[in-house]
This record gives sequence, structure tokens and C-alpha cells, in this order.
Amino acid sequence: MSKNDAEAGDASPRQISASWHALTIDQTISTLQCNQNLTTAGLSTSDVARHTELYGLNKMTEPEKETLWQKIWHQVANVLVLILVIVAVVSAARAIVEMVADEPNSTTVLTSWVQVGLITLVITVNTIIGIKQEGSAEKAAEALGNMLAPNARVIRDGIEGMIPATEVVPGDIIILSLGDRIPADLRVIESTNMACQEAALTGESVPIDKTTKVIDIAAGENAEQTPLGDRANMCFSATLVAQGSGQGIAVTTGDFTQLGTINRLVSQTEKKKTNVLEQIDQVSKILAVMILLATGATFIVAFWVRDQKPFEAVSTALVCCVAMIPEGLEAIVTLVYSWATINMAAQNAIIRALPAVETLGSVTVICSDKTGTLTQNVMSLTALVTSNARYKFDVNASDRVPGNFVRDDSHVAKRANTSAVKSGASSGQKRKGHLNASNHFGIDSSLHPDKENDEEDDYEPSTDSTPVANGGSPSLEFVRSCLLGGVLCSKCILGKDGTREGELGNPTEISILRAAYFSGVDVEGEKKESSIVAEVPFSSDYKFMATVHKIEGNTDLQVYVKGAPDRMVKFCKNQARAGLENETEELNANYWINQIAILSSHGLRVLALCRATVNPDEIEGDNLDAAFVNGKGEWLTMVGLCAIMDPPRPECVQAITEAKGAGIRVAMITGDHKDTATAIGLMLGIVDEKFDGAITGPELDQMDDDEIRKAVMTYNVFARASPQNKIRIVKALQAQKQICSMTGDGVNDAPALKAADMGVAMGLEGTDVAREASDMILADDNFATIVTAVKEGRVVWDNLRKVLLINTPINNAQGMSVLFGLAAGLNQSPLSPIQVLYSNLICAVTLGFVSAIEPAEEGIMDMAPRRIGKRLIGRYLLLRILLGTATLTCLTVGSAFWLKSFNPSGQDLCDFADRDEMECFDHKYYIEDIRAISFNVLDFGAIGITLSARFAYLSSIHPRVFIGNKYCWYSVLIVSVLQVAITHIPGLNTTVFQMRGMDGNGWGITFLMMFLTFFVMEIEKGARRMLRAKGSDTDDKEYGIFDNEAEANASVHGKLLPPGASSLNLVALEK
Repeated sequence: MSKNDAEAGDASPRQISASWHALTIDQTISTLQCNQNLTTAGLSTSDVARHTELYGLNKMTEPEKETLWQKIWHQVANVLVLILVIVAVVSAARAIVEMVADEPNSTTVLTSWVQVGLITLVITVNTIIGIKQEGSAEKAAEALGNMLAPNARVIRDGIEGMIPATEVVPGDIIILSLGDRIPADLRVIESTNMACQEAALTGESVPIDKTTKVIDIAAGENAEQTPLGDRANMCFSATLVAQGSGQGIAVTTGDFTQLGTINRLVSQTEKKKTNVLEQIDQVSKILAVMILLATGATFIVAFWVRDQKPFEAVSTALVCCVAMIPEGLEAIVTLVYSWATINMAAQNAIIRALPAVETLGSVTVICSDKTGTLTQNVMSLTALVTSNARYKFDVNASDRVPGNFVRDDSHVAKRANTSAVKSGASSGQKRKGHLNASNHFGIDSSLHPDKENDEEDDYEPSTDSTPVANGGSPSLEFVRSCLLGGVLCSKCILGKDGTREGELGNPTEISILRAAYFSGVDVEGEKKESSIVAEVPFSSDYKFMATVHKIEGNTDLQVYVKGAPDRMVKFCKNQARAGLENETEELNANYWINQIAILSSHGLRVLALCRATVNPDEIEGDNLDAAFVNGKGEWLTMVGLCAIMDPPRPECVQAITEAKGAGIRVAMITGDHKDTATAIGLMLGIVDEKFDGAITGPELDQMDDDEIRKAVMTYNVFARASPQNKIRIVKALQAQKQICSMTGDGVNDAPALKAADMGVAMGLEGTDVAREASDMILADDNFATIVTAVKEGRVVWDNLRKVLLINTPINNAQGMSVLFGLAAGLNQSPLSPIQVLYSNLICAVTLGFVSAIEPAEEGIMDMAPRRIGKRLIGRYLLLRILLGTATLTCLTVGSAFWLKSFNPSGQDLCDFADRDEMECFDHKYYIEDIRAISFNVLDFGAIGITLSARFAYLSSIHPRVFIGNKYCWYSVLIVSVLQVAITHIPGLNTTVFQMRGMDGNGWGITFLMMFLTFFVMEIEKGARRMLRAKGSDTDDKEYGIFDNEAEANASVHGKLLPPGASSLNLVALEK
């Protein structure tokens, strides 16, 4: 045997690679280069030391963790933060220079240090928010590590003892008992009725019986392709001993166990940066260039045109610089995500990493598990067939009334055009990785030949209205008599109030108890009243169960038999007429055989309920053999057939319809039978004209990469699928330029969840490993929650565009007002540094908050998913930003000159402190007044832009502007009150903000400018509505100069299976 190197980047020592399940015990010992007395004496002390040196400790390699300083650096390492730091340094330098001057200006010193403090606060808050909200990449690997056994019982030097599990080495003899967690991958050498619970690893819900025999490999087959669930002579690290006891030889440890393979896949999967984060980086770089150009232009104008002193000109230029930096942009983007996260958590969708919210909005395909996600994960009786009628049961009923059964003779009355009779849920087909059929009561498919493709059963409704006409509901007594056999011929225990809580037994059998319970039958009372006298226990050999009961008032004993329907027909002489309790007629065998085939063709599990009476003398003892039923010839009475399935969640039908309307495909991936999955797909609307039929995991295994890519765009139903198939499906969809969401619940699903654009784990049924590897967790395991989350993701994209539409014009207008104010003739900046910083912060915290939490606009789920390569800023959004910037800048500078026009013409503005100087004697307004009006026009103008931006297309000149977002008006009120307070509070206005209180002229101009800003933005919106009506792309759906069309057209090369997955050959996923 050879030794394989670890995966790339893995520093673990090499271990022997072999198909251990295909080796005998002696071959296993030889391959491990151990002594032949290993099974009795174990490893010697010297062997342990040698193997530890060769193979290392039994632990998985941990991914490198980020230090706190690295996390801080990732938050601050961008151009805008660098510019802010430079501004803070210059401001601090200016304060220090002023402090050591001969005649220091206390106002300059104060405002400079306040500016330094505010900038430091902004950077600190943004950094803390970023670190707190960032998901930890190491958590998935940590969760895997937490699954490992802490200790192991071994035999060494002939002595049994307990050691830390990390010290287990290949060759160790491990002793296993009930409840033990297995410390390494083992080759079983002794099994005493031992079975292991491997659901977390393989997805298989029932314990797997263990054997010491070699697993036979067919000629020409690769032994490594044997699914883990079929490797019955192997035990796997981190799984549990569910029954019995045994011993095994440790063959692989640490990174080389099956769990270690998953750990490598989880660790290797690259954490992708979302579209928005990349675009924010790009926007920041563009803004940085614009800011530097505007700052340089402002310095030139201030120094050469307005003759300011060098330090003063630098200070003025920095005002422009600080004004244009969107200090709160990252915080407000985080707020958009956080708000969406809170909304989704309230609807059972828990987001683990904030940027994943944005990914949801661009999802084009949702790949969902069937059981428990699309279906209720509750086996339910859906139809009862009697000799003359069909009764449909309301599986979503909550009231206990017989009216939950309604006679509907058209319900599943025609044979479906599938092969479900041969391979569906009610067939006798064996499960992958199991010795027995998936349905213990499976039918003999040879009795039911498939119909030809175009052949249909003729449906003829019954004319017999006994006991109730079509459309009516039967009595409680009728339901009781029909289902009593299923209730009494059962050892199952119904859950609390008919739910799954506390239920015990076969889910298929429990479905009959549940239907009886919700029809008003006293299930527990019936069992107590008619206790079991004797029984024929169920066996997969004869596929039926029988119980004998003493009925008060009757001399004969009552027999109830429940079993595979085709088997039961052979033992029946009569049938209950119309299902009635005391009326029988001659059996119509052909009728029942045909009904079995029809029900099975719809992927339904079918059970037959029969009854009879026997003389007490025929019962000897309480344990009867099968001959009691099948040794009497034809003697039973057929009561009816129970059709059973795990029904779709009712809300999922609407959710899938909504997803389709939004241009999102829904694919179903299940370990269930192909035709059962197809039947569910038809009910849900997943299978339709475009995506007809289904494909199975084994079929996918035979395909090359090109065939897989074609298959994932052809089918919506993937049946008998393994977790390995899931990874290939994800990669194939991504290769076809699809944004893929994938659900999963087991450890084996972790690689697929990490590889998907949006990994979704189950909160109720899922494992910690799956949850930690995911981007989102469904607290209710419900598919409809995913669609709700997708809608919220689209809202996030819309709101991020609104954030840019509000914040960018405000920031730009502040800087442009300084530049163009000086260029147009003002001798000083119309805004002070503190005013600029305050406006940036207050507008981001309040008005930016409004856009961050804006609810979904009407029709958001009628639009197609966002295309690959699309950018936040498109042609029309840029036009709106430029229009908002130009409008706000012109009105701010215009208001300053309007106020200045009340002064004597041709004179420069004076400081209020110089009002007694001769050149300032006749002035009505001073530079402080100019700053006051510029400051207020900017912030009240920002209110105008915000109110317009609430709706992308709908007019804001409408009552709708007053509803839907109460925080909008809270924000408007806060900004307005603060503006008035800052403008008029003595000391605060003059000393800190360097302005004066405004008079009536000032406030009149301010409100006029606010309404002008609002109406200009509304006029532009109206023009876009007209263009949209004429067919123009005003939604920026098509690719433009700002989009990355090359990204959309790029070819994807390479294998669809990530490195290391080749050995991840797991059993079919079945909950």
C-alpha cells in the first residue's frame, strides 16, 4: 500500500491510505505494519511512540486565526480612513501651532481639537461595529473539533486502559460500548449486536448495524466509491455507538478520518467577498480621487484667488476634504444589513454574516432539501380508499372532528405517468446502504406492470353514496371503524396532542393513529379498552403485523391485520361493503390491485387494513407466528387502503409561486425515491413544463463536468442524492453563472454549504457543524422562510442604493459649496469644519437611517434577480446623485449670496467680531450668518432629498410619504429640532459652530430651498417614470459602463468537485 501526502497546505504527517472496508482483519493488521497478535495484545509502548512520531496526534489541523490587530487593520485599511487620519493629524498640528503662538486664538484651538476628537470617534465606532458583526471563519472548524471524543478505551501491552482521544494512533485497539463516541476511523474486529448512529456524518437517520465481514466489491468497481453507509465493517470518528458493543482497529486519525476530510474542505473553501463590499471599496477609491482633486482646487482658490494665509488655506481645503468624506457610509451600510438581519430573525431566518443578506437578493436558484423543509417531516395519511369511495384527509387540520375526512372520488383516482410502482416509496426497492426496503410494508412491484406513457386509467365516479355522498364527510363512528385496525394493530405511541413530540414508533404507522386522533377518535382509550391478547410481530420477510383483541360482549376474538397491500389481498375472502363495520361482500381482488397501483404511482406509501374474528381456542400463547395469518388461505376482510406521505408545507406552494414570479428557480435535492420526489415536486410546482422529470444521484455520478452543467439546467428534482452530489450541483450551477443557495443539515453537508453562494442550515434538525458552515440558519426549517429572506435581500440592495442617493449628494454638496462659494466670491469658507463633521454624522445617523430601514417597495418580487456583474451605481442612479449634488450645491451657495445681497454691494463679508470696524459698519449679515444659512440649507435640503428618495419610482407627493416608515418622521423631527437648537443656543452656535442665530429672512430662504430641492428630485423621478413607460431601462437592468460585463461572461474552468472531495463518498441523504 502507498502513503498519500496530505492535501495542499496541510502540514499533518502522512498516513497509510487503503480501502479498509475491502480488507480482511489480517490484511488490515499487515497494512498497518503491526504484529499479528495485535487483536489480543494491542500496540506495545514502543509501537505507540513510533506511530505517534509517524502519524502525529489524533486531532484536526486548525485554520490560522486572525489576531485582534489583524482584524482592526482589515477595518481601517482603506483610502477614506487614511484621508481622515491625515485630516486629524493636520487639525492636531494646527491646534498645537495655534497654542504656542504669541496670541493664540482659543476658538481655533477648540474647534481643531473637537475635529480631531470627532474623527477619532468615527473611526473607532466604525471599527468596533465591523469587528463585532463580522462572522468568524474558524467557527465551523471549531464545531467539528467539538464533536471529537474526549477519551478512548484502548488495549496496549495487553492491558485495557483509558487514554485521551488525541493520543490514539493508527493500530490502536479501541474498545466500544453503548453511548461511546468513536475517537478515530476504525476497522471493526468484533461486534456484539453493535450499531452506530451516523446521521450527522452520512445523513442516514437509523443506526447502521456493524459487522466484521469484508465488504464485497464488484469486479471493475473502485472500492473507494462505496458509500460510507455501506461500509458496515467500519466505524467513523465522532459518530456514536447506538446499541451493543464491539472492538475496532484505528486505521486513520486526525485529518485523515472522514471527519478530517470534511474539515479540510471547510477550511479550504474560500470566503467570498460580497458584491457590495467590493463595490464600496471601489466607490471609496473613486471618492478618494475626487476628494483629493476638490481639496487641491479649494487650496488653489483659497491661497491664490482669496489671498488666504498658507495655514488658513490648508485649513479651508481640509474643510472641503472632510465635507466630502462619507464618514458614516460604512456604518450606515452595516446598519442596512443589521436592520435586515433583525427583520429576518423575527421571521425565523438567522443571518450569521451581515454581507450574506445582500447575496440573498441576487440568488437565482434555491436548492432545497425535501424532508422537513419543503415538506412537513410528518408522515400523514392523505387518502383512505374503501370498496366504493375515496376519502381525502386534511393533513393540516388542527381541530379534532370527523369533518377532516371528505369524500372525494376524484382524489388520486388516476394512475400517475411514472414508474413509482416499481421504484417509488411504496415499492419493495432497497434503500441505498441498507439491507431492507425503505418502506417496511413495500409492495411486490411485479404484480403491477407500468402503464405505457400515453395510457391512462378511465376514471368513473362511484354512484354508491354509502355512507355519504361525494363531497360529504362521514360520521365519527365510520372513521373509527375504518381506522380501528390501524390504531389497535400497532405498538406505536402517538405524540403529545397529535404532534411529533414524544411519539415513538414507525412514522408510517403513526400516521394512521394521527389521522384517527384528529378525526375525534380516542386513540389511547381504544387501546386501553381493547388490549392485545396475542400478536404476530412485524417482519420484513412477510411484511405484515397482526393483533388479537378481546372485545367486550363478544365470545369470538377480534383480529386486526395491517400490512403490505398486495400481500393482504391474497389473504382476503371478503371486503367491508363501503367500509362499514358489520356489512361484508365478496372480495373484488382486481379492484384492490388496481387501487394499490394507482396510489403507489403517485409516490404514496400504501397500507392495507384488514380484520377477522377467530375462536379463542385457536389462540395458543401471546406470541403467534406468521402462519396464523398466511396459513389459513383466504379468510380476512379487506377494510380499506391507507395512502400515506410526508405532505408539502402549505405555505411552500405560495412561496414557490412567489419565487418563480421573482425569476428564481427552486430545485429539490432529496435522498428519497425519484418518483416520490417527482410527485412532491408536482404538488409544489417545482416540476413543470420547463423542468420536467427528475434525475438521480447515481445518474449524476456517471456524468462528466459538461454533462453535469447541462443536467442542472434541465432538472429541478435531484433524487437519491448524496452530499457529494450536492457539491457537484453547486459547482455546476455556479459554472452556469447562477447564484446558488443550498440547504443542508448534516456534517456531510458542510462543504456544500461553504461552497454555495448562500449556505442555509436547518435550525431544528441541523447539526452545529452545518450551522457554523452556513451563511443563514432557518429557525423553523421552512422553505418559505428562504423566500422571505430573498425578498429582504432585495430590499437591502434597494436601500443601499437609497443610502448612496441620500449620503453622496449631501457629502458632495458640502465640499462643493466650500469650493464654489470661494470661487464665486466669498472671502471665507461658507461652512466651518465642525459644521461639516456634524452634518456628515447627523445626516448619516438620522436621514441615512431612514433609507436603511425603508420597507420593501411594491413589486420588488416581480423583478428578475440582479445580474452578475451589476454595480450599485448605474447610469440613472449616477444621474440622480449628480442632480442632487448640483441642486444642493447651487441652492446652498445661492442662499449665501442671497443673504449677502442685503449688505452693501461690492464689500467682502466681515466677522461679527469686527462689526464695529469702519468697513463693516453698514453690514446686516456677517460670515457667521452666511455659515448659519449654508449649514441649514444643506441639512434641510438633505431632508428634501431623503423624502424624495424613499420611493425609487413612486411619487413622494402623495399621502404614502407619511406612512410605512415612522422612523422617517422621527428623523426629520430630530434633525429639525437639532438644527434650530444649534443655530440659536448661545455659545454653542458662536464658539463651537462659528455661526449666529438666523432671522426670518434666513429661515424663509432655508425652507424655500428645502422645497425646491424636493421638487427638483420629484421632477426627475416623474421623467424617469415616463421613460420607463416607453420601454427605457431606467432600472439599470442592462449592462452599462459601470458594470463588470466581463465578470458575467467569464468562463469557469476546472473540476466541479473541490480538492479532497473525491474521498467524500457518503450515503444518500435521508432524514
